[in-house]
Amino acid sequence: MPYYLIERRYAEEFAPDPEKAGGLRLINDDESVSWLFSFLSADKRKTFCLYEAESVEAILRAADRAGLPADVIVEVTDRIMPDGSLHPVG
Repeated sequence: MPYYLIERRYAEEFAPDPEKAGGLRLINDDESVSWLFSFLSADKRKTFCLYEAESVEAILRAADRAGLPADVIVEVTDRIMPDGSLHPVG
């Protein structure tokens, strides 16, 4: 299944909420989308999330249902390591 990096931009500072994460997991499961992890920007107004999903459309459906932005979605295939080697994301 493909991997995607998603940039989410927020108007206000984003505060993680464990209760909402549980609801998001149910939506993602319903859309066959897996949230692997996210990074939060220093100003707390952007997240950069790694997802595994069948398609961009599945990610957009899940984001819409969860009320989350999905401003930039990029399919990623490989990681470049500090030694210059290339490794598959999965």
